[in-house]
Amino acid sequence: MNEKLSKKELDFCKWYARLQNPKEAALKSGFTVLPEYRALNLLSKKQIQGKIKEFEKENRADENLVSAGLSRLAFGSISDAVKLILSADGDSPPAPDSLDLFNVSEIKFTSGKGMEIKFFDRLKALEQLSKLSESVENSSALSFYEALERSAGGGEENG
Repeated sequence: MNEKLSKKELDFCKWYARLQNPKEAALKSGFTVLPEYRALNLLSKKQIQGKIKEFEKENRADENLVSAGLSRLAFGSISDAVKLILSADGDSPPAPDSLDLFNVSEIKFTSGKGMEIKFFDRLKALEQLSKLSESVENSSALSFYEALERSAGGGEENG
């Protein structure tokens, strides 16, 4: 009973985990004939449900990494960049490995001993962090039955 999933079925699981829309996931994975019916049929299988849960966990892990990076950009310290600038005139600059320059987007050495450091935009990072948290809240996982109802109801509303 532990059959191997076809490429289309795996693609369906990946798309469904991302979109939470059965019909759209079926279409994107290549089920063009009666995609709503095919999606409902796939969603009724335990093996498909299990694979979708795996992909949802992976998606959450990716979202957590993005969120952590954006938080670091938005709230991170610039003290190591300041240390680098202040040490530019000195003979022994700090070791690059000892500096946290995550917020730095660009470093230019100007003529003479000058240095120009550009930072990532904190406001843009905050905006993206806000959008990410909104999308996570809005796409909180629907139960299997809610997804079925939404898929079945979507066709009637349009027709």
